[in-house]
Amino acid sequence: MFEISKQFWFEAAHTLERTVETQSSRRIHGHSYRAEVVLRGRPDPHTGMVIDLTLLERAIAEARDGLDHRLLDEVDDLGPATMENLAAWVWRKVEPRCPGLAKVTVFRDSSRDTVSYFGPAA
Repeated sequence: MFEISKQFWFEAAHTLERTVETQSSRRIHGHSYRAEVVLRGRPDPHTGMVIDLTLLERAIAEARDGLDHRLLDEVDDLGPATMENLAAWVWRKVEPRCPGLAKVTVFRDSSRDTVSYFGPAA
């Protein structure tokens, strides 16, 4: 069994309603994010690869393009722009093209926050 991971970065703005009263979250503000997509599987006997990395890169590029330099409040099917929803959104974009998707993690390095998503509950 092998594990393959690839990271990408994106910059985005959003607003956020929270249970904790913070005006700064309600105003439009931005973050630098990093996301990691992890696949697990066995290499194809013919190609020797779990996945062709070009296929993985294309799937990730499509997800990145949907988030980078965007107002996350306006991204279709994201919901509130939380790190949890970002991880699940990336999963939904990458999973159809990447069999063996095991985990998507979203990082906000400036605040050392990390959220991992392992797919929809069975």
